[in-house]
Amino acid sequence: MKMILLLFFAVSAFAVQAQVQTGKASFYADRFEGHLTSSGEKYKAGKLTAAHRTLPFGTKLKVTNLANNKSVEVVVNDRGPFVEGRIIDLSKSAAEKLEYTVQGVAEVKIEVLDAGTGKVSSESHPMDDRVTVDEKEFYDFGVERTQPDGYGVQIGTYQELVNLFRLADNLKNSYQKKVLVQVKILNGIKYYSLILGRFGSRDKADKFLTQVKKQYPDAFIAEFERMR
Repeated sequence: MKMILLLFFAVSAFAVQAQVQTGKASFYADRFEGHLTSSGEKYKAGKLTAAHRTLPFGTKLKVTNLANNKSVEVVVNDRGPFVEGRIIDLSKSAAEKLEYTVQGVAEVKIEVLDAGTGKVSSESHPMDDRVTVDEKEFYDFGVERTQPDGYGVQIGTYQELVNLFRLADNLKNSYQKKVLVQVKILNGIKYYSLILGRFGSRDKADKFLTQVKKQYPDAFIAEFERMR
C-alpha cells in the first residue's frame, strides 16, 4: 500500500460532517458482550450505544427504523460497521427497541442530537486504540510529507490507525487513486482524515465524487488550497 501523508494540524473545532444519514443498521452479536470498544468502554448489550465510522465518541444520536417508525436514542462509543452498505451498529437492546433483531438488518435514519467531544475512556490505552488485529496483518507503505494542490474527495475521519490502514489499502486498490491522510489535532486528540485522489479541477473531482458516493455517501470534496 502506497500512501502519501498530508500533515495538517487543525486547531478549529471538529465539525460533525453529517447531521442526518439514512442506510442500513446492524447490531452487535452476543459474543461481543464485555469486549472493549474503540473508546475503551466495555460493550454491554443492555446499554443504548452504537458504533459509527466517523462521528466523534460521545455523539448522541436518534435512530429511527424506517419500516415501523420506532426510534431510540444512542451514544457513539465504538467504530464500525466495516461492512459495505451499513452505516451503524447498534447494541442489542437498541436494536430490540427498533424491533429488527429477527431480521438482523434494518433501514434507518440517523439524526445527530448532540455532537460528542471525541474523548475516549480513561481506561483506554492511546497507543493501541483498542482495536483487535491479526498478528499476521502487515502493511507496507511509504510516508512522504506533502503540500498538495487542487481537489480531493474526503472519505471520512477516523481515530484508529489500524482501521485507517485497512480502509486506505482498500480504497487504493478499489479506485486506483492516491490516498492522502490529513492529520488534525483537537484538544490533544489526533484525528485522521482519508482523502482520495488529487484532481486539477473541481469538475473532475465532482465526477469522481459521484462514483465514490455509491459506497461512501458521506464523502465530500476537499479543496487542498483551503487546508493550508
